[in-house]
Amino acid sequence: MDLTEIYKQGEEFFRTKEYGLLLDYVETAFVRENDRQVIDRFTFRQKSVDAPDVSTTCRVLGVELSTPVIMSAMTMPIPAIAEDALMQLARGLKTAGSLMWTGTPIPDNLAEIASTGVPLVANVKPLTDRDKVHATLDKVIEDGVIWVGIEIDAGRGTKIRDREMGFDCTPFSLKDIEVIKKRASVPLVCKGVLSAEDAKKCIEAGVDIVVVSNHGGHTLDYLPHPFQVMDEIVDIARGKAEIIVDGGFRRGSDVLKGLAFGASLVGLGRPILYALAAGGENGITDLIGGLTRELARLMCMVGVREPVNVPKEILIAQ
Repeated sequence: MDLTEIYKQGEEFFRTKEYGLLLDYVETAFVRENDRQVIDRFTFRQKSVDAPDVSTTCRVLGVELSTPVIMSAMTMPIPAIAEDALMQLARGLKTAGSLMWTGTPIPDNLAEIASTGVPLVANVKPLTDRDKVHATLDKVIEDGVIWVGIEIDAGRGTKIRDREMGFDCTPFSLKDIEVIKKRASVPLVCKGVLSAEDAKKCIEAGVDIVVVSNHGGHTLDYLPHPFQVMDEIVDIARGKAEIIVDGGFRRGSDVLKGLAFGASLVGLGRPILYALAAGGENGITDLIGGLTRELARLMCMVGVREPVNVPKEILIAQ
């Protein structure tokens, strides 16, 4: 199944379900339109003579992947798609050489998911009960995740349209993050970094990965696309923490732009849901495979040999 068909079938499926609401955005939906407009501002500088042999494999904090295209943090509404949807997703991502990233709620069968061999990450929201945050992080590490993440952008919960969805959250302090970092026996990820100020504090706390993300448009209205703040964050994090980006990425061309802006990996949210709905486990392998083939084709023709240290000069700003 090609990407266009995956997206078409998947969205049609979701729009017939009550949980199709999750495809929407906070309040005015500014983030949706802005994401696409910002990504589309950049074209590629073609270098077709002496084009290199290309490899899409990459290694991030000791984790070997066949592609820099990964799943963004998410659990809802995956279990509602099919009885074994989480396991289908895990197997599909494992086959594709990608990475699985769960969100809220933490799946009850996290250890079973980890047993598939897929590189697995789990995120926790900034629950007001910090003891619960610590206990949850301890549990997911015990279940076999390779990294743990905290959502620094969900301090006031989440919201879709006019409906508040996440509750009982309080913004993390620098001290909170430092305490979590000391407890964590695996690399720590801070997700939802959108400013130099937050990047500095995350680095100061010793985090290993920062995710530049506007949370799929589910937190605050009028947030920027990551590309609008990537330069200031990369300047701070480069050489000190790995950088992941997500936010409206749909094609291999979008992924290459994310790598050129300084990310090591590029995350997908809604496309994962569409692929599961359209084709289950095979839909996931088709999605990741299709995006990776598009990426490799572009890399060859702009002179990029591998998805590491991709020069920003391959982009032309419009």
